[in-house]
Amino acid sequence: MSRMAAKDRREELIAAGFRVMIRDGVTKATTRAIVNEANMPLGVFHYCFKSREELLQEVLTRFTDSTVAAARKTFEGEGDLGSRITKSLSAFWGTVELSPGEHQVSYELTHYALRQAGFEDLARRQYQHYREVHQELLEEAAKGADIEWTVPVPVLARYLNAVLDGVTLNWLVDRDSEHSREVLKLTGDHLLTLARERPRPAAEPSPATAEPSPAS
Repeated sequence: MSRMAAKDRREELIAAGFRVMIRDGVTKATTRAIVNEANMPLGVFHYCFKSREELLQEVLTRFTDSTVAAARKTFEGEGDLGSRITKSLSAFWGTVELSPGEHQVSYELTHYALRQAGFEDLARRQYQHYREVHQELLEEAAKGADIEWTVPVPVLARYLNAVLDGVTLNWLVDRDSEHSREVLKLTGDHLLTLARERPRPAAEPSPATAEPSPAS
């Protein structure tokens, strides 16, 4: 094995862990399976990570960060509210169909974290991060379109996260892309019904039109 810096070994083990989980599932991603995938001796793993759980935590964090980065990128640029929502949902769905294994692993890791004592907070932080990003993007969209949402933005962010989560899991089960895209279109149409024009502040009268004050 060629010489490699510790941080590079760590990155390679994370990538190898992800590949094993996509191919064989989280339960079969043992320490030995991961080092074999990375073509490294077992001792290197324990030099880079305190435990298998630490690597799994890093994989889940990386997936969450990449998903969030993709969501932010789709909101860059111009367009009205409808086109930005459509573009964002379409871009999200593209990542699901392109990398179904990664999304399946994220669900497995979430359930794994919830069942492992001391790791429950990892799953909570994962979904909290998703909701925070949805909320931020909804607020940016409202500002850009000069509208306001008719329901509290935290509720709308949770709603959007729940829909995307559900449609993704359904698709992983039945691979029905046509109806999944219809659900996303329905979601986008529904979001538009929850937007209204932002109220304008009442204009103050100009000095020329203001009523004259009584003579003193």
